Amino acid sequence: MRTPPFLRSPRGRGAALAAVLTVVTVCAGDAMARGYPFGPRTRSVNDLGNQFVPFHARLWDLLHGRADGGLLLNWRSGFGTSFLPDLGTYLSSPFALLVGVFPRDRIDLAVYVVTLVKTGAAAAAMTWLLTALRRGRGREWLAAVLGASYALCGWSVAEAVYNPMWLDGLIAFPLLCLAGEWARTARRPVLGTLLVTLAWVSNFYTAYMATLGAALVLVVRLLLEDGTSRERVRGLVRAVRTVLLGIGIAAPVLLPVFLGTRHAYPGWTREFAPAAWPDVAARLLPATYGFFSPAVFLGTGALLLACALAFHRAVPRAERWGWPGLVAVVALSLQWGPTHLLWHAFATPNGSPFRQTFVLCGIVVIAAWSTVARAWPDRRALLGGGGVLALIAATAAPSALVTRWTYPLFAAGLVAAVCALALVRRGRFVALAVLLLAGAQAGQAAATTAYADRQRLKLLDDYAPWGERQRLQSEAVARADGWPRYRTDPGPEQTTANDPLVVGGQGGAYYSSHTPDVTTRTFLALGGGWTSRGRAVQGLDNPVTDAVFSVGARVHSPRDPHQVWNRPDDRPVTVTRQDVPPLVTVRPSAEAPRWGRSPFRNQEMLLGASVYTRPATVLRSADGAPAADRNPYAYEVRPGTYTLGASCPAGSRVFLWAPDLFGTARLGATGEPNDLRGDMPARRAGMLPLGPGGGRIAVTLRAERAGTVPHEAVGCLDPGRLASAVAGLKRTGATRVTVSGSGVRAELPPGTRGVAVLAAPRIAGWSCDGRPAGSYLGLVAAPVGDGRTTVDCAFRPPGLRAGTFAGAAALAALLATALAPAALARIRRRRARGLPGR
Repeated sequence: MRTPPFLRSPRGRGAALAAVLTVVTVCAGDAMARGYPFGPRTRSVNDLGNQFVPFHARLWDLLHGRADGGLLLNWRSGFGTSFLPDLGTYLSSPFALLVGVFPRDRIDLAVYVVTLVKTGAAAAAMTWLLTALRRGRGREWLAAVLGASYALCGWSVAEAVYNPMWLDGLIAFPLLCLAGEWARTARRPVLGTLLVTLAWVSNFYTAYMATLGAALVLVVRLLLEDGTSRERVRGLVRAVRTVLLGIGIAAPVLLPVFLGTRHAYPGWTREFAPAAWPDVAARLLPATYGFFSPAVFLGTGALLLACALAFHRAVPRAERWGWPGLVAVVALSLQWGPTHLLWHAFATPNGSPFRQTFVLCGIVVIAAWSTVARAWPDRRALLGGGGVLALIAATAAPSALVTRWTYPLFAAGLVAAVCALALVRRGRFVALAVLLLAGAQAGQAAATTAYADRQRLKLLDDYAPWGERQRLQSEAVARADGWPRYRTDPGPEQTTANDPLVVGGQGGAYYSSHTPDVTTRTFLALGGGWTSRGRAVQGLDNPVTDAVFSVGARVHSPRDPHQVWNRPDDRPVTVTRQDVPPLVTVRPSAEAPRWGRSPFRNQEMLLGASVYTRPATVLRSADGAPAADRNPYAYEVRPGTYTLGASCPAGSRVFLWAPDLFGTARLGATGEPNDLRGDMPARRAGMLPLGPGGGRIAVTLRAERAGTVPHEAVGCLDPGRLASAVAGLKRTGATRVTVSGSGVRAELPPGTRGVAVLAAPRIAGWSCDGRPAGSYLGLVAAPVGDGRTTVDCAFRPPGLRAGTFAGAAALAALLATALAPAALARIRRRRARGLPGR
């Protein structure tokens, strides 16, 4: 078998070595923690299990032609939502396509492999960059170790590993630095531009940070390298042109993502607070973990080399102070409010506030390579670097983040690094030196990975990987599926906030950074629940909203045993069916009223019929005392047991609306307890079906936290009235509905007049019959009449057309840039021969 071309050079072999070392180390750390797929502990914590694995499952379905919808429309989530912004945020990395080669029921393993490949690619890219900045002949193996240390930095193994799209930024930083180096030396303009495009398409968020970091690296390179001021300015201009053209070509993805963010429900905002300096120092050391401090761990060997640079007399003075100065400036910028906002595009993140840490890690690694690229550091440099490291270790001592393994691992790595550098300086036992440095790096990083794996499970929500529960759910959904005649909801007993993407169906549940504002507010008005402060909307388990949104089948599953608060539940997976109108119904042309405070009344307005009785309620505590009012609309509750009394007509179905109650509710004293997880504003409990009831009823509430219960908390549904309302909507609704990945076509009965209403939120991008769609209480609407019997509604994500034009213009400019030198040379040759310059 012939050796691949890239492995025939020392640089290529170094990059491959870095990738292999990185992947093996991450696997070793996960195996030490007994995490998936090497043990019983799940790795799907926080948004990895709640967002990223489900979205990769959606990508798998798209690749295999099994998705409801396409690149523009996602019919599975939120009763119909835009997909291109989600694609550009979570799935546009080329590595994401790897999920397509795995079986559908191994989606968790597929995402893990994608994570490993991305981390290995980051190591290879950094290794290639280091040897591009300065070749360091004979030292390519050390560039490989440093490349691995960058990919295995604390930010990577502690934070980005469960936010896999951030790893595209880890890859982007060295690639963008490489593009800047080419711009500085007037080489490879087309390839450099395409690298910028790749970085921004893969993940615009971290690409923005990586671009800022690469710009700083370029400025230092321009100042350190020989050349006139004019040459430096020209190099900077070429770099700016490369970035602008690269971002322009990425515009068809970037603009829909940007506008999707603009139309999203506002998330949680918080004030930035700098980390304590002992915590900052502690995160430079192995086996530490903290959510609100920058994880700059790189391995003791890399840190020793970076700290030794200022003391290394074989390196030019400007370089000895240039790179450490940049490290200091970037480190301080992480801790200052205005520069913190600059790094994060002027918006403080909801979660970890140090997401730009990978840029600092990359600059430290470049400084470390500058120490050894020309000559091995001498004793003076190693002593100076060791002194700085000792000062860092002492500063970290007061931090609570330091563990019992931190200093032993740090000391072992320092001894190994010093011994390895002493051996190679003497030109002896190079193989042993390689083993010492690589082994110390791998050991420290594996231990840090294992520690972070276990700490995340203690501190964050976690979700079980694909198993028997999901298999049964998906099979039940597939058997009941009747799309687009009706929707099938995978059920209220959620495994993740994106269950429809994982197990199928066309439900209301949806969690994304791009959850539309109109979707959240419509669900809120109808009594829906949410988590993540409104970005994760839950399905509506209610026969009235089922009729409105044409949910004809609903799967019911036992409670997820993986969630610690759930009680044992041995119910089987079942499906309930309901007679519902089609996706497109017709309402009178009169303007719809506005939402009110009561979700029962709001449901009636959207249905177009009165189906609820809303009785007066009385809330009493366990000792019989009336509950106090929090405000004119709600009772105040504290931890304890309460009884909510009301009267319903005979034959009613009882529903409870208590969005701010965290606890349980049941009808009577012996009914089945139902969980309520309200904790506003972060969590909002959805309207709850309690069962049949008539006459005087008593709802037993158990509050586990302080909260509120609305005065109008009980709704008594009349099934007969609902059936009549559904029959009326079916009689006047569409006779045939055709659904695609970019729109809906409905055929209506002859003589139809009024407003056609599509059972989908009226998110930005909908048009009907060539005009912007209207809104009927938050749903897509279009007027019909004058003998028309069809309605054509199309969806195009905002920004797609403008982004396509911008991308085409940037691509044309890039082609002109690529062809201009050849054209100019041809003109010069013609002129030299005396021919017209055409």
